[in-house]
Formats: sequence, structure tokens, C-alpha cells
Amino acid sequence: MTLTTPEAPAGLPAPTTPGRGRGRSRRAGRADTRLPRARARRPLLFWPVTAAVTAFVLAFVAPFLVIVTNAFKTSADYRNNGPLSWPEEWNWDILADVWERVGFTQKLVNSVQISLGVVLIAVVLALFNAYALGIGRVRWRNAFLVFFLAVNVLPQEGMVYPVYYVFREVGLYDTKLGYTLLIGVVYSAFGTYLLTSVFAGFPRELLEAAALDGASRWTTLWRIVLPMSWPTLSVMCVFFFVWSWNEFLMPLVLLISGENQTVPLGLSVLQGQYSSDPTAMSAAALLGVVPMIAFFLVFQRTLTRGISAGAVK
Repeated sequence: MTLTTPEAPAGLPAPTTPGRGRGRSRRAGRADTRLPRARARRPLLFWPVTAAVTAFVLAFVAPFLVIVTNAFKTSADYRNNGPLSWPEEWNWDILADVWERVGFTQKLVNSVQISLGVVLIAVVLALFNAYALGIGRVRWRNAFLVFFLAVNVLPQEGMVYPVYYVFREVGLYDTKLGYTLLIGVVYSAFGTYLLTSVFAGFPRELLEAAALDGASRWTTLWRIVLPMSWPTLSVMCVFFFVWSWNEFLMPLVLLISGENQTVPLGLSVLQGQYSSDPTAMSAAALLGVVPMIAFFLVFQRTLTRGISAGAVK
């Protein structure tokens, strides 16, 4: 025997099952009471975070704005109004003057050549070393890792004099080739330590499948390991390029000729022992920063994808 619910007369609400309507009304009432609380909490978290991020951004942008404003001032304007004032008259000729005084074209070409060479040497050496230590599991693996870690923590000041005398003896002093080889080998130690930890967790199933298919070690590295490690390698390339571009101590000691010097050394040309030109130094600093800004704008997606790929397994 089947029971049916009686139909409600016209104009009256349909009857509800006892208990269901009450439960739904209670849940709806609870949802209605929760929504205002969630909406009330959001501004309390939103505004402090926004203020902290704004202060953090201003702390990084403020020095750059000071450099920009001083780069287009005249010397008299700087002496009369100070470094934090707005330029009374924009001096656009100072950039061309500093470009000629520093020889910025040659230094820019030198920095690009050296940075690209450092990236190539450091990444290739780090890739081969990490492939042998992380995947090949060579003998004395831990000892090699300790050695590469020691190279990373060794200060450059402790390497200046030994490298100086060695380069003088072998004929690499004041040459872009010798400096590029040195910085590339030093950076490869950090790359080796980083990639070894990445390759240590590489899926062994892929390596065993490649070995069963008859793939050699070179084929495995080129066809399997390299494509899967490209996000990490791209981040290393960006970091190595920026680090080598901003190097100052080593090129100051090893590159003494004007035709071999890099962009950061161009700033030291405008600083004398007893005199200095703050506006010219600001213009030179602006010329040195602009290429790095353009570099980050071009490779920001590569950097973001590499960091995201490394964070998500």
C-alpha cells in the first residue's frame, strides 16, 4: 500500500514533511549568521597586509627614485636643494656626458659577454657534476658535496691574492677569458650543490625504463634528465647572470684595463679621492640599473615558472 501526500488547496502553501523544513531553516539561519562574520573579518586582515606590502615596496623603490631624480639634476641644483628635492630643471644631457666619460658602450658589451659566458660555464659544469653525484652516485659523493659547500661559503676576499698570483703566472691576468672561467667555476659549485639535491629525488623508474630501452648515459641526460630539470636550470641561469653582472671585487682586481672592465666598475671612474660628482654618479648608476630591469622584465615569466615548478612537486 502506497501513501501519497495530499495536495494543498489552491492559494495555500504545500505541506512539508515534519523535521525537514525545520532542519533546513536552522541550517539557513546558521549560514546567514556566519556570512556577516566572515565579511567582517576580511577588512581586519586585508588592510594590515596591504599596508605592510606597500611599506615593503616603498623601501625598495625609494632608493631608485632618489637615483632617478638626482641623475637629471645639475650640480648647482644638487648643492642648493639637496638629494631629496625635485629637479628644478631636467638636465637630459648628463646621461650622454656620463656615457662618453665612462665609455659605457664598451663596458656594457663586456658585461654582457662575461655574464653570458659565466652562465654557460657554470650551468654546464653544474649539470654534469650533479648528474654524476645525484644520479650516478659516484664514490665519495658526500666528500665532494662537502667540498662544493666549502667553496660556496668561502669569502671572495680570501681568494683575491691566490687568484691574482696564479693568473699572473699563467697569463690570464687582465683578460676577460680568465675572469669568465674563474667566476663560472666558482658559481658552478653552488649549482652543483643545488642540482645534486634535485637529482637525488629523481624518479628511478624513468632511469630504469631508459636503461631497459638501451639508452646510454648521455641519451638519458639529454632526453630525460635535462627536460625535466629545465625549470631549475632556468632559475640558475637568471641568478648567475645577475650575480656575475653585479660582481665588483674580483673584476676590480683582475680587470684593470678600461677595455676589459664591466659596468659596475664604471661607477668607480667617477669617484675620485678628493672629489666626486653625485649627479654624474647617479646617472651612471641609472645606466647600470636599466639593463637589469630590462632583463627581469624579459625573463620574469621564466623565473616565476621555475620557482613555481620547484615549489610544487
